Amino acid sequence: MTLNTAAIEAQAELHHQYLLGLELMVATREGPEVVGDWMFRLFRRQHEDKFLSSFRKLGLEGEPDAVACAKYHVLSNGVGGVAVEYMEESDTKAWVRFRYPRWMYDGAVICGVPVEASRGFLRGWYGQNGISLGNPRLGFVCVSEDMTGQFGLCGYFREYDHELSEDERLRFAPDERPPPFDPAKQPEPPPGEWTAERLAKANRNYAVEYIRNGVRELVHVLGQARALELCHLAARLTGLQHFRRMADAVGGADGGPVEAAEFLAAMFAGMGDETRMEHSDDEAILYQTGLRIARGLEGAERENLLSSWIEIWRGAIHSQRAFMTVDCDRDGEGLIWRIAPAAG
Repeated sequence: MTLNTAAIEAQAELHHQYLLGLELMVATREGPEVVGDWMFRLFRRQHEDKFLSSFRKLGLEGEPDAVACAKYHVLSNGVGGVAVEYMEESDTKAWVRFRYPRWMYDGAVICGVPVEASRGFLRGWYGQNGISLGNPRLGFVCVSEDMTGQFGLCGYFREYDHELSEDERLRFAPDERPPPFDPAKQPEPPPGEWTAERLAKANRNYAVEYIRNGVRELVHVLGQARALELCHLAARLTGLQHFRRMADAVGGADGGPVEAAEFLAAMFAGMGDETRMEHSDDEAILYQTGLRIARGLEGAERENLLSSWIEIWRGAIHSQRAFMTVDCDRDGEGLIWRIAPAAG
């Protein structure tokens, strides 16, 4: 594995962990209904941004709608490193089953996320597929959920012989079971050169997009002040907790300002950003350009995201043995990081 691929993978894992931490923070600070509302808005945003464009890229046009939707969830999640199985019963009924460990609830996180979060993303995405495809007869039936201790997220897309009301687009049938899985019938992505680095970038982009949309949708749910309070704290804690793992991935050292700046430069390369460092005996200055994390965002949405993202790296540096100050200033489309020993 090249150092660049390792940095890309480290960024994917970092943003994944930030999402999970923020989800737990909202659930524990604000309650199940709020995290469910946030998940609904986040996944509806993801759906509106990605579903139809990715649908075409995955070569699913011309397939029956139920089959195409099930294959979509297998293929799109697979590119993001999420294992999902496909079982087709007919042109009008096709199953998906997510396998453990669940990406959305990594490790013991699954024990702290309420079922409302799952219901939120099912309504936000799965219940909207038929509407996006212009087929009001298409719905999703969920037969198992994660937080209920069944066998993981599983269900089927079904095309009915009548138009569905809003309440009928997502149903629950916990007594049903999927047909046997046949690996020979598992869909495969369109042919292409999926190198290790390309797959790493797909995984990174998958996780990063959840953060880009997650911060702005949480602002809509909680208001800017409270949302950013939680986004900043979760980011800082994620950086503190995750520094050692990131440093191990990119060859970072627990040292002083120069080593801290070198660590940031190595990690930012995993985002495709460019950096330039200057340093003296007492201070390191890192100029960062590119800012993939905020690409295409403007105004308050850009500032809210950047102010949250910066806290990840403050946390990472503050987790090191030497006490250091970390200042970050905006510089047009880039950032300037100043790292120095803490006073006294």
